[in-house]
Amino acid sequence: MASPENASSAEPKALSRVALGVPVLVVDVRMDPVDAAWLSAVGLTTGVTLTVLRRAPFGGPLHVATSLGGELALGPQLCDGIFVEATS
Repeated sequence: MASPENASSAEPKALSRVALGVPVLVVDVRMDPVDAAWLSAVGLTTGVTLTVLRRAPFGGPLHVATSLGGELALGPQLCDGIFVEATS
């Protein structure tokens, strides 16, 4: 697995590749409709700003804070389907 990168490029990248503490904007969600519906139900949709707070070891979940005040633990498969860009 490649190391996390700062989300500074113009191309959207998977949330799983974002460095800790870097605010990013959700621009696309590409996954199974059931998983996408769950993310929407918990408030994680396009237009929401996220910050990765911590990564669990051994391929565990990413803990993220949302601009809406929520905090979620998201598994690696979900993070690979959430595409983000750096906030301005």
